Amino acid sequence: MLHARLLHYLDETARTGSIRKAAERLNVVPSAISRQIMAYEDELGTPIFERLPRKLVLTAAGEIIIRHVRATLKEMERAQDQIEELKGLRRGEITVAVMSGLAANLVPRAIAQFQQRNQRVQVNMRLLSSGEEIIAAVTSGEAQLGIGFDFPAAPGVRVLDHVLGQLGAVMAPDHPLASHPSLRISECLGYRLIVADASMVIRPYLDQLFARSKIEPWFAIETNSIEVMRHTAMMDQGITFLTPIDIDFELHAGRLTWVPVRELAQHQQKLLLIGPEKNVGALVSVFVENLRQVMQGSRRQPA
Repeated sequence: MLHARLLHYLDETARTGSIRKAAERLNVVPSAISRQIMAYEDELGTPIFERLPRKLVLTAAGEIIIRHVRATLKEMERAQDQIEELKGLRRGEITVAVMSGLAANLVPRAIAQFQQRNQRVQVNMRLLSSGEEIIAAVTSGEAQLGIGFDFPAAPGVRVLDHVLGQLGAVMAPDHPLASHPSLRISECLGYRLIVADASMVIRPYLDQLFARSKIEPWFAIETNSIEVMRHTAMMDQGITFLTPIDIDFELHAGRLTWVPVRELAQHQQKLLLIGPEKNVGALVSVFVENLRQVMQGSRRQPA
């Protein structure tokens, strides 16, 4: 890798066609530039500049080298800008578009970890009901990040990370079925079922399950709110169907239990963290790392 000082010597000499003029611009003595360029030419085994009477002109090898030099200088400048931005992380603002259910679990934990080191950065959570709305918020610039389940493919966004979460039966720890290592869906039918309605990405998995099992269940509650599913399961001995990611906080607090359902073993939801196609700034990049850590930690299924 070329030394940073030599990069500037080569760039200015190529621009001015003169070691003397390059030295004036860089405020160094001409001999320092000449010595380093000649040493580098010896290392390459070929001249970089053709020495004409009044001007230095790049050779064919020099043209190749200078393209590399200028690309490297641009990358260095970009890196320095990001470092300067990192130095100013004490202040700023980030907006995250969040799918319902995650607003009370993963995202607040990531925010808490992030703000322990960046206390003056404000994080705005926009709670949206669908993947399409979250994608639109990211592509329009209303949000720098989006997080939710099973987003459709869309132009203008890129996936920054993802984890898989297996659907299972969720219930209070004192529920009669809570101690079972696994369940069949038929075992759940004797209890009040609280399920996602047709507007939620969970519902197609359940519809496929019941259709395949030729079961016509009775649902006590249908809702588009994961919060309702969680709290109802905690309070009234009902059963709902969610992933461990959806109940991350309640699992850690011992308020809910997740039990695998055999017929749902292959039904996994994909939790996606998305951002715009262009590179996000240093402030958002640091927050992304916190989100990634929390997401990856949530992928561990309960024993």
